[in-house]
Amino acid sequence: MVKFLAQLMSVLRSKKNYTTGPQSQIENAADEPRVLCIIQDTTNAKTVNERITLNLPASTSVRKVFEDVASKAGYINGTFDLIWGSVTNMAPLDYNNERTLTEAGFEPGKKNFLHLTDKDGEQPQVASDESGTADSSGLEDSSQDRFIGPLARDCTAGCSSDYSSQSYSYSSILSKSETGYVGLVNQAMTCYLNSLLQTLFMTPEFRNALYNWEFEELEEDPITSIPYQLQRLFVLLQTSKKRAIETTDVTRSFGWDSSEAWQQHDVQELCRVMFDALEQKWKQTEQADLINQLYQGKLKDYVRCLECGYESWRIDTYLDIPLVIRPYGSSQAFGSVEEALQAFIQPETLDGANQYFCERCKKKCDARKGLRFLHFPYLLTLQLKRFDFDYTTMHRIKLNDRMTFPEELDMGPFIDIEDEKSPQTESSTDSGAENEGSCHSDQMSNDFSNDDGVDEGICLENSSGTERTLKSKSSLTFELFSVMVHSGSAAGGHYYACIKSFSDGQWYSFNDQHVSKITQDDIKKTYGGASGSRGYYSSAFASSTNAYMLIYRLKDSSRNAKFMDAQEFPEHIKRLVHKEKEMEEHEKKQREIERNTCKIKLFCMHPVKMIMMEKKLEVHRDKTLKEAVEIAYKLMDLEGVIPLECCRLVKYDEFHEYLERSYEEEEDKQMGSLLGGVKSSYMFDLLLETRRPDQVFQPYKPGEVMVKVHVVDLKTEIIAPPVSVRAYLNQTVTEFKQLIAQATGLCAETMRIVLERCYNDLRLLYVPNKTLKAEGFFRSNKVFVESSDSADYHVTFSDSNLWKLLDRHGNTIKLNVSLPESSPVSQTYRTFCHKLGSSGFLEDASDRVKGAQKSVEAILEASTEKLKSLSLQQQQQQRATSDFKTTEASDFENNECPSQEVDSCASVDNRELENRIQTSDPENNFQSEERSDSDINNDRSTSSVDSDILSSSHSSDTLCNADNAQIPLANGLDSHSITCSRRSKASEGRKETWDTAEEDSGTDSEYDEKGKSKGEIHCMYFRAEPYASDENSGSGQKYLTVHVDKRITLAAFKQNLEPYVGVPSSQFKVFRVYANNQEFESVRLNETLSSFADDNKITIRLGRALKKGEYRVKVYQLLVNNPEPCKFLLDAVFAKGMTVRQSKEELLPHLQDQCRLDLTIDRFRLRKKTWKNPGTIFLDYHVYEEDINISSNWEVFLEVLDDTEKMKSMSQLAVLTRRWRPAQMNLESFQEVVLESNSVDELKEKLSEISEIPCENIEFAKGRGTFPCEISVLEIHQDLDWNPKVSTLNVWPLYICDDGAVVFYRDKTEELMDLSDEERNELMKKESSRLLKTGHRVNYSPRKEKALKIYLDGAPNKDCGQD
Repeated sequence: MVKFLAQLMSVLRSKKNYTTGPQSQIENAADEPRVLCIIQDTTNAKTVNERITLNLPASTSVRKVFEDVASKAGYINGTFDLIWGSVTNMAPLDYNNERTLTEAGFEPGKKNFLHLTDKDGEQPQVASDESGTADSSGLEDSSQDRFIGPLARDCTAGCSSDYSSQSYSYSSILSKSETGYVGLVNQAMTCYLNSLLQTLFMTPEFRNALYNWEFEELEEDPITSIPYQLQRLFVLLQTSKKRAIETTDVTRSFGWDSSEAWQQHDVQELCRVMFDALEQKWKQTEQADLINQLYQGKLKDYVRCLECGYESWRIDTYLDIPLVIRPYGSSQAFGSVEEALQAFIQPETLDGANQYFCERCKKKCDARKGLRFLHFPYLLTLQLKRFDFDYTTMHRIKLNDRMTFPEELDMGPFIDIEDEKSPQTESSTDSGAENEGSCHSDQMSNDFSNDDGVDEGICLENSSGTERTLKSKSSLTFELFSVMVHSGSAAGGHYYACIKSFSDGQWYSFNDQHVSKITQDDIKKTYGGASGSRGYYSSAFASSTNAYMLIYRLKDSSRNAKFMDAQEFPEHIKRLVHKEKEMEEHEKKQREIERNTCKIKLFCMHPVKMIMMEKKLEVHRDKTLKEAVEIAYKLMDLEGVIPLECCRLVKYDEFHEYLERSYEEEEDKQMGSLLGGVKSSYMFDLLLETRRPDQVFQPYKPGEVMVKVHVVDLKTEIIAPPVSVRAYLNQTVTEFKQLIAQATGLCAETMRIVLERCYNDLRLLYVPNKTLKAEGFFRSNKVFVESSDSADYHVTFSDSNLWKLLDRHGNTIKLNVSLPESSPVSQTYRTFCHKLGSSGFLEDASDRVKGAQKSVEAILEASTEKLKSLSLQQQQQQRATSDFKTTEASDFENNECPSQEVDSCASVDNRELENRIQTSDPENNFQSEERSDSDINNDRSTSSVDSDILSSSHSSDTLCNADNAQIPLANGLDSHSITCSRRSKASEGRKETWDTAEEDSGTDSEYDEKGKSKGEIHCMYFRAEPYASDENSGSGQKYLTVHVDKRITLAAFKQNLEPYVGVPSSQFKVFRVYANNQEFESVRLNETLSSFADDNKITIRLGRALKKGEYRVKVYQLLVNNPEPCKFLLDAVFAKGMTVRQSKEELLPHLQDQCRLDLTIDRFRLRKKTWKNPGTIFLDYHVYEEDINISSNWEVFLEVLDDTEKMKSMSQLAVLTRRWRPAQMNLESFQEVVLESNSVDELKEKLSEISEIPCENIEFAKGRGTFPCEISVLEIHQDLDWNPKVSTLNVWPLYICDDGAVVFYRDKTEELMDLSDEERNELMKKESSRLLKTGHRVNYSPRKEKALKIYLDGAPNKDCGQD
């Protein structure tokens, strides 16, 4: 034997050595070097990030590369260019070049980068050849089109939620499939509908009958006519040149809206409901009995007495036969359709308690009950019942067991050939055709929804059916022609259909818009399971692909029809075909126009409204520039506003606000040429520029730069709006000054030009011969010019008033401030201001504020103008010297600094007020932090803590010391000392930090213990004026528009707001309002407003601001046995160094006043809150920040105790326990158990004490999820990890290391209640309702499916009450 094998191997080797055929060539090709080509499509913005990768042999020609790229990208070959991506200024590759890749310069073994670009300025043409007809089905199959079932995720052709199509696009449905058949577009999850529609279309008898029906437009609306829309769809499926067509018109006739496209339904359910609807629509027509003639069969439901032979029976009709895959309670599935059919008619014996009462014997007797087929329909529909319900897991499951089905099915063995009434039987009932037109008996249907009261379709009217003679056994051979396949699980999946054409006998896969040829082997793949494993079991979420519905046609040459040819169409169908062709041609023309239409952004500054308008300009590529101007003129609605002659289109860069070029003497040039072809997106925009009739358009040449010139007036400190000037980068500064002088009329000799190169970067252009390019000019620039012959001209730029004004201008932001609805001012304020009435400008202000209340309007009317000219530095000096003389300052400084009129009266009065109320802290300097205010009470006055403005139990510091200490302001930022680089200098002297607990508490190293700034006190620009908000007009709300330097600190900002709010800055809070109206409190006082931007909204609320070491805390009540265990109570303030007992003492009065909780300090506890989970219990002696870490936006639980506190030490462990009673199927209330250690034995002892269960019988398990760890009583007994084999609680799988863990326990000797099906279903509903109310997911019960309905009148409103 060994010798023989050696000889055989020798012969094989000799044959291999002398092989010179194709195999040798293949081996040589495999050894050939490969060239990796990576092509980037740069023709539009949507494809610029996509890559096409080709790995080709080095001998491949360049022409072949172009063909492969065209196929991959979906373009027509020859309409695009390929250029090297890494080499510039090289000519594009020739798409007809026959040279190999190596000869063309490609490098094997390396990445060769290419760019796919426009050809001759025109975008590539999409490959949308509308070739192929219905007669092309005989073409040879290609391997790429051969597939069955859902495609891989990168090439799936339109399916449901589990299968998405990335390759699908509008252009992909324009060219017909090579099979000659047309697909159907999946609207979202309508694959089940597409499968049924294609099956009906491929049924000759149904299609021909539908064509013979004529629609009467005068009698019915075509939109709501289901037969007419089906007729239109079938005509398009037969005659359209598209690859796929839409089904929206059909679903609209069903009365469905767009939401129905997102509902998954069962294809068998759809078939039954659609047939019912068609029967209703076809009443009193020739097609009235079509469904029954084609699909309806008849069977006998009988009971036969085994003693006397008496038989009671009734006749039922059916439209489909449901076949069980696996009998109930069995682990073995039927192996074939024939086995399932035999089981379907297999009788059962009624004996014992199920004995049948025989009318003839007059007693209960043993009997035989079963079904007999009396008549099979012409089109036999078999439903394989693959969906079932697993009562063990309480999940709906899919049975993926293997079940074979033959291509030809002989139904002769399954029919009852005896007479319907034999001599020894008597008829009990003959329902005949009086039953519904589908199988509705308990043995023949098994809906998985328990919605008995829900109408899942249209009930048929009672009608008499025509009796048909029974066929003999020899003529009951049926031919398989449609297999509707389901791929997925019971939770969802995808339907498609495998259909055999009666024209050529070829099998096709209709998978939504994709139609391809398949073979008989592909059909066998839908049997399911694995070959030979009939006991295969699938879980609830197992996914597989298998047949779900089978449709057979009776082999009868006298009845088997052929499809109608176009010449055989009835006249009304011919008219319909002509109408649809015209519509398709019209759509084709529209697509052609769309393909040649340039779409680009168009901007225009309205000459009257002076607002920039934006539209989308759509113009055909062949239109001239002059015609495009007319289109843009009308689009911008400028008729009657300005003459057409005063408008022109220019190339525009909206991002840089840059006019790139104008099109002089190109009015007759085509837009396609001007714009560089038709593209999906452009790298530039168009501007419709306007002029006055007496003006002349300025030419814009490529290479010019745009300069926006702002003229500065130092005397009035006004910066004028910009004037646009165009310059060249090679111009010198001197030449540029002359250009600006011509545009503005300023003197070039004394002109100072300041370039703002970027934010916070000012550059004085003082070198006359330096070019603009060297100075840093770009496409779009911004300069400030000043030409006054003043002393400021000779001052160093960084010390000049010009720099100061520009610096202030660049850092000033506008804020919209909402004041409290009532801003009370203390009597001290009014008294003190009255005393100052005789001094200077305060006299007028004091007269206005006399009376019961000092309003914001009074402050504004008295001092608005004078506030603009007074400095905060003067205010600080007045506070320090206690005299009320104004320090002399420059005009610039006076205008730059904030108000003093009211602040001067408030400064001393602040001391009097604070010395009386004793509430504020001189170290009230918090870094700017934003805290969520989403849970603040809807009452926008003050919170429980904030309302107590006049007192605080743990602090008696004051805002101002007795020695008139200055209030800290701007962190050492001096606008006079900042140099020209604002970005670098603005941050000197301060350090921005964000993430330490100390900073959260409000400490700041730049402030001393008395609240004084360690840096110098400097003024920052602040100007406020009232305005009326349109949103709250008439509401009494007061608003301010504040112009402020964003380098000002929050502390100084609040100081400046004091006169307008009417209370000291320590008694109001600042909230920043975001776009979604969510508010966050800003509390870090030493942080600047640099994070704010123009038009940000700020809300001021009365209430004590947090002081050093304080935190705002949200307090929730823990209710362990309530359905909602977490209830918000109030906001509180805890301080660093405070004990838990002190915080409880402060909470007591607020709990009584606001929450109606009358408690003593020993009858409630505080504990950690993490989301909704209770955690560590805080003991009374614990100190915040020492024993308990506290942070911003902290949350705690307050738990009311039934008895005194059992927790005495941190070494103890508090566990929440709950008993599960299997015999009663319920859970008892929570009970807390306090353990001295983490021992499992101690836990069992404690549980034994409270439950009286012996320790050896206790089993426990840790709860899962968020507190209260809800779980269904139908799942808890088997789903939890009961009695883990551990000795301590702090190890896997328990990990109970902190208070608040949930532990379930039970008595292991207690048996689980035995539930009937009715009790289980009732309990399931109750548990579902309970868990949904508590917000917990119900694992065992999937969401209720929406019933599938078809509305005959096209409107669902009349059935709304049933939904």
